[in-house]
Amino acid sequence: QVQVVESGGGLVQAGGSLRLSCTASGLRFDGYTMGWFRQAPGNEREGVSSITSLGSYTYYADSVKGRFTISRDNAKNTLYLQMDSLKPEDTAMYYCATRFSGSPSQWRDERRWRDWGQGTQVTVSS
Repeated sequence: QVQVVESGGGLVQAGGSLRLSCTASGLRFDGYTMGWFRQAPGNEREGVSSITSLGSYTYYADSVKGRFTISRDNAKNTLYLQMDSLKPEDTAMYYCATRFSGSPSQWRDERRWRDWGQGTQVTVSS
């Protein structure tokens, strides 16, 4: 059984930083692309970033490019999202996803991801 658990969310002022973590068990972690999604109240869930199995390629939503950095430590079965220069519009529940199936250009399609965590809340105050 695959388990995905996010942590690291919290309340931060605009301009601040947070680092989210995601651990996944029950699967060969280094065999899968991993991703981060977020969902703000009243909005659909959207892709934030993804990283290929060995970390060779990373992808970002335009809204976070240059501010967020995705990385992974396969020895620790852990995915990270370093979020800098946070803005109030980054406020959302952040979800980790794994077992992606598709071409790289499809990473934003949540239907392509099989396993999800419960999410960690990020709130950015102005």
